[in-house]
Amino acid sequence: MREYQKLAAEGFWHGGSGVVVLPCGAGKTIVGAAAMAHAKATTLILVTNTVAARQWRDELLRRTNLNEDEIGEYSGAKKEIRPVTIATYQVMTTKKKGVFAHLDLFDGHDWGLIIYDEVHLLPAPIFRFTADIQSRRRLGLTATLVREDGMEGEVFSLIGPKRFDVPWKEIEAQGYIAPADCVEVRVTLTEHERLNYATAETENRYRVCATTATKKSVAIALAKFHENDQVLIIGQYIDQIDEISNDLGVPIIKGDTPVKEREILYNAFRNGEIKCLVVSKVANFSIDLPEASIAIQISGTFGSRQEEAQRLGRILRPKADGRGARFYSLVARDTVDQDFAQNRQRFLAEQGYSYRIIDADDVFTGKL
Repeated sequence: MREYQKLAAEGFWHGGSGVVVLPCGAGKTIVGAAAMAHAKATTLILVTNTVAARQWRDELLRRTNLNEDEIGEYSGAKKEIRPVTIATYQVMTTKKKGVFAHLDLFDGHDWGLIIYDEVHLLPAPIFRFTADIQSRRRLGLTATLVREDGMEGEVFSLIGPKRFDVPWKEIEAQGYIAPADCVEVRVTLTEHERLNYATAETENRYRVCATTATKKSVAIALAKFHENDQVLIIGQYIDQIDEISNDLGVPIIKGDTPVKEREILYNAFRNGEIKCLVVSKVANFSIDLPEASIAIQISGTFGSRQEEAQRLGRILRPKADGRGARFYSLVARDTVDQDFAQNRQRFLAEQGYSYRIIDADDVFTGKL
């Protein structure tokens, strides 16, 4: 275990319950495993989706002396209760005839420890729902304790105070996350797009500027420039990312992609069989892609600081050859897209990251 992981686990254990904040790629799962070693009790791990559940399971089998029979998955696909049970939030909140179908099952167990993975992402009703589950200890794990709904306090009131936090740049200096070059690429709307933008209803303006055709051209040019790297192209709007996937001839993962297919594609990307992968916001969190070194963000959830940090986090795992990461954010100038980008970057600016600004023409001429 790394020193900061040890300190995080001890800070949590001596404090009772609470939240540990560590950068993406800094090994939060190891902190969870260390907390389990302290607790020596039945443990419920709540995660965002089935892919994350299986990543936790694989990591626990690799890093601990737990065996397969001791770890259960409770998701849409499987219903296993074991000494260590990994459940998805979705299955926890499934209702049948207006009643939470699985509440009795979970509440009927005296869990010694509940671990909330990606605790910052949970909707407030799920907090209140899971707070009723009997447990002696609660551990929240997150990289970004910022919520656009301002409900950070809800996390602390239901789980406990922040027990450990370390700046991203400090972990980078220790060599445990990759250094990152953050680049904002400014694109200009065409006259036709500018007219559409000016006449659009306020609530539709972001979509108009976020899906400008120039962004697609820039994303494709960047992907080709980095053809020897492991590249993620991330976007909010399905028609936009579908087009990019088709034009580049590369696979895409989105909300309706079956879990089995997602796992096959993620594994192919990890193994280097796929060099470029287009993903929707389903890949914002809990996806472990260690060799991804380039992220190209074409659109997002408005001004979400949390999402910006999570997306950068996808490429921060230290690389085998020691190279750094590069995060491109494509932004339509003089629009709400630019305003949202400023807000999105606030959390990372507080962590010591700065964005250099280039023009789309710099991409087309290879001046990167």
